[in-house]
Amino acid sequence: MSNTGRPPWILIGGVLAVIGITSFVMLSPSSSGNSSENTDSALAANQGASVEEPELPERPAPPPTPENRTPVPSADVQMPPLPPVSNMVPRAPEVVRDAYIFAAQRPDILEYVPCFCGCETAGHTRNADCFVASRNEDGSVREWDTHGMACTICIDVARDAMQLSASGASTDDIRTAVEAKYAAYPRQTPTPSPPAN
Repeated sequence: MSNTGRPPWILIGGVLAVIGITSFVMLSPSSSGNSSENTDSALAANQGASVEEPELPERPAPPPTPENRTPVPSADVQMPPLPPVSNMVPRAPEVVRDAYIFAAQRPDILEYVPCFCGCETAGHTRNADCFVASRNEDGSVREWDTHGMACTICIDVARDAMQLSASGASTDDIRTAVEAKYAAYPRQTPTPSPPAN
């Protein structure tokens, strides 16, 4: 007897199960705290979950000027928990975590470093926008942007900036090195130049 014309019930059931599990993972409350142990646990626990990247809200981001530069938050300031990780994380969880923490702690660098993944179409004007959606007045992170979780280019640009900064390079030198490394990429965010010292 032929099965043509009958719905594939097993396939439909499997799809519904995946949607249900994904919804549960997306809607379950995340724990609060900012320790790297909590962050590592959240990254590891969420790695197997299939989470679709949400649509990024468009937000105007005025270029930093001496009057409206983001303050550098203190090193011990609390941060919100990192966003859930999809199963398509392009780098090791600790590399992703370090990029987010660097973006949170060093707006004085990443606000002047462009990104090359095409995220300007989502309203990003610099690499910092790939990780931080909004900040408090003291420069601390109010809300993360999930874009950096699944973008190799964003993470690599931040990691390059972090390594150059650790070696003592100035913000100007970091930007020059990053632009040279990613010169072959056809798109670049409209990132303001670092202010003159």
